[in-house]
Amino acid sequence: MSVDGEAVRLRTEADEPGWEVDPDDEWGVAVLATVGRQLRLRRESVGMRAADFAVAVGYGEDLVYKVEGGKRIPRQEYLDKADEVLGAGGLLAAAWEDVKKVRYPKKVRELGKLEGKAVEIALYECHVVPGLLQTPEHARSVIGAAQPPYSPDDVERMVAARLARQSVFERSPAPALSFVLEEGVLRRPIGGRMVWRQQLERLLEVGRAHNVVLQVMPMDCDTHSGLDGRIELLKFPDGTAVGRSDGAFNGRTISELKHLRILELRYGTIRAQALSPRESLAFVEQLLGET
Repeated sequence: MSVDGEAVRLRTEADEPGWEVDPDDEWGVAVLATVGRQLRLRRESVGMRAADFAVAVGYGEDLVYKVEGGKRIPRQEYLDKADEVLGAGGLLAAAWEDVKKVRYPKKVRELGKLEGKAVEIALYECHVVPGLLQTPEHARSVIGAAQPPYSPDDVERMVAARLARQSVFERSPAPALSFVLEEGVLRRPIGGRMVWRQQLERLLEVGRAHNVVLQVMPMDCDTHSGLDGRIELLKFPDGTAVGRSDGAFNGRTISELKHLRILELRYGTIRAQALSPRESLAFVEQLLGET
């Protein structure tokens, strides 16, 4: 690679959005400060200057200082290479398990933890495709359409967090997942034709999984119990559960049994009013053919 090309690559790595730490995230700031300090101490203990270390790991010197100062989230490949160059025996590389979570907003991390523990996840979404089902391109289009707009850094951070939650599909044993989506949402090609085709294909792929029930609420139904908005229910191995609804209990997360029963009743009624899982997949296939 030419010198000019190398300079461009290093500048791109340093300036790429989505890798800045959120100053309001106390846990994230603490993690990066600790990892940055360990990197600096390791480098200094072997007598390596920052400039030489930057060349050895293939990144710019400015980025090295930012990472060591806890101002920049290092990539996994950065930590792996640093571990190799500094002879850390895997200790620096292992820090990635905590570092990767810093990219995700605090609220999303908390939601991801709950979803990661749940044995059942039930979700009715009325305005968008649920984040657990979004493709990267569609998620970027949805988040990028917000007004006032998010910064490029925040968009990438939120997309990464949304995709990280989708690890629930890789769990073993697999949780039981139930989704109800509005027909109107499925007819709105957010992101353009090609992005939307990929999103519909993703819905079909997920909807055919043995642990997933995907249903569509048709626009021509004459009764609808979901007009109060989004509903989410999470159930855990110990029999406890939490839920949230936009139109009930002031939108707060609830765990009281009497309140959960109300949300379960509403969600069950919505499912009964929606198309059957087979009819829903056929409908998505039809939309895909029309796109």
